[in-house]
Amino acid sequence: MSLLVVGLSHRSAPVSVLERASLSADAKVKLVHDTLAAEPATEATVLATCNRIELYADVDKFHAGVAELSTLLAQHSGVALEELTPYLYVHYEDRAVHHLFSVACGLDSMVIGEGQILGQIKDALALGQELHSAGRLINDLFQQALRVGKRAHSETGIDRAGQSLVTFGLEQLTAGREPVDVWAKDKRALVIGAGSMSSLAAATLARVGVAEIVVANRTAERADRLVEILVASGTGVVARSVPMASVADELTRVDVVVSCTGATGLVLTGEDVAAVVEGPAGLSPTPPLPDSRGLRPRTLTPQTQAGLKGTPAGPDAVGARLDAAGADVLARLVAAAEAGVRLADGGVARTIVPGADRDGCPVEVPAGDGRAALTGVDANSLELHGTWADQGEAAAQRQPRKGARSQVDVAPVRLALLDLAMPRDIDAAVHRIPGVRLVDIESLAEASADAPMAADVDAVRGIVAEEVAAFGAAQRAAHITPTVVALRAMAAEVVAMEVARLDGRLPDLDERQRAEVTQTVRRVVDKLLHAPTVRVKQLASEPGGAGYAEALRELFDLDPQTVASVSRADAAGQAGQVDQAGQAGQADTADKNDDSGRAS
Repeated sequence: MSLLVVGLSHRSAPVSVLERASLSADAKVKLVHDTLAAEPATEATVLATCNRIELYADVDKFHAGVAELSTLLAQHSGVALEELTPYLYVHYEDRAVHHLFSVACGLDSMVIGEGQILGQIKDALALGQELHSAGRLINDLFQQALRVGKRAHSETGIDRAGQSLVTFGLEQLTAGREPVDVWAKDKRALVIGAGSMSSLAAATLARVGVAEIVVANRTAERADRLVEILVASGTGVVARSVPMASVADELTRVDVVVSCTGATGLVLTGEDVAAVVEGPAGLSPTPPLPDSRGLRPRTLTPQTQAGLKGTPAGPDAVGARLDAAGADVLARLVAAAEAGVRLADGGVARTIVPGADRDGCPVEVPAGDGRAALTGVDANSLELHGTWADQGEAAAQRQPRKGARSQVDVAPVRLALLDLAMPRDIDAAVHRIPGVRLVDIESLAEASADAPMAADVDAVRGIVAEEVAAFGAAQRAAHITPTVVALRAMAAEVVAMEVARLDGRLPDLDERQRAEVTQTVRRVVDKLLHAPTVRVKQLASEPGGAGYAEALRELFDLDPQTVASVSRADAAGQAGQVDQAGQAGQADTADKNDDSGRAS
């Protein structure tokens, strides 16, 4: 066995790199085909989810295999090899088996213990079977990984160590203020996509008590089927489907959006969301999204615009407008400061605290409280000060100071967005819009980094270690089986030749005597071969036992062609089993949607 895994995941690469390196369905097929065409690989499949891209192959040369698989990953992901290489990891033979079994058990997931990865492993196996790229090793490995994952979930409490990505995402949307079921009560939700992850999201939303679920999907039949399942679930949720073209209209009617599609571009842009929040909800106008330089054009409130009517043009007019805009910004800042609440300015929620530490601020803001602290500061300086505060807040969130209280936006949330897609479905810039809360894969990764691990994780690790040892032993034992079969075939041929020679020398033997002599010779040969063949299988199943097959071939001068023919016959039998399993797997996964394979 020469199993090689080359890949990257949320543990080795930032989300921005994973997002760029994501593979479409066509790219996965081409990657597998090109891997088989490469010299070192004889079997291959790819495991691609929103949190990992891993290429599995049976190779005959380690270094050449690593170089070839890394190059292919870079070519098909669209990320340059020199940029991708620092984030790649490599596992070989038993370590590769250990890695996949750990992944199957949820130990390597963003949220420890989640079970959605089993669906992606099943999809990876089905892909290999469909493309006829999964031979004995890949088929055995992935089938066993599925069994190990199911065993871990049934024999331990690993499910308590973490939650599904959907549940965890919904908890992040609540910002810890209340239980998910309380937060979700009577809310209306829009689910974009109807594949495995979106279906899980819809089912979870129905279970926690949302009043209505609207499903939008490119394929209407899949959306309709998901709606039927939701209605029949017994949760009492009202469900209906809409075409993707109606998403913008539905945004004005819902409170929660969960999106997970296979789209390569954005499904919801910042402008889409801003239009919704500014309109029906009657909230204050949303600051325009920043341009390529990170700057926002100034927006005047209707009151300020009304106050500027009739103002003459020219330099003085510009100053007057800036002063008026500054007064408007100043009024909002002062009101927030005096109330001791947060003001969502530029999308980063922060608390305005009188006399706060201003070290490093490029604007001289006089010390004081409330209005006095801000009087006399022009609009441009306020915006510069706000940019500095945004950067400081972002840094503080990445590296919270000891004893600092978690900063939670307490402003009312008009629209809660959960983006589980990779690449992202929702423009990340919407977090700058007041009244909008966005949770995406990147924020989930940050939030789950410090999640506690249950004691059951140790039990699962024990199961993984046990299963890895058993799988390795079985594979090594299977490797010597063709040699043992060839040895016994040679022995049977020798017996047949000697019995024929005996018939020539003793033609007068009757049938009973000839049968007795033949049986005796066979028993002698079997007894002589029994102990060596049993022992060599035991030795071969141990680490480092691969050389026993070669030793057996040398000792008995076995024809390599005979051994190879036995291997081919055995592989053909395995292929028939793989095809049958593949047909069953295709029946189970016939309804996969655009976003199948997306999740952990």
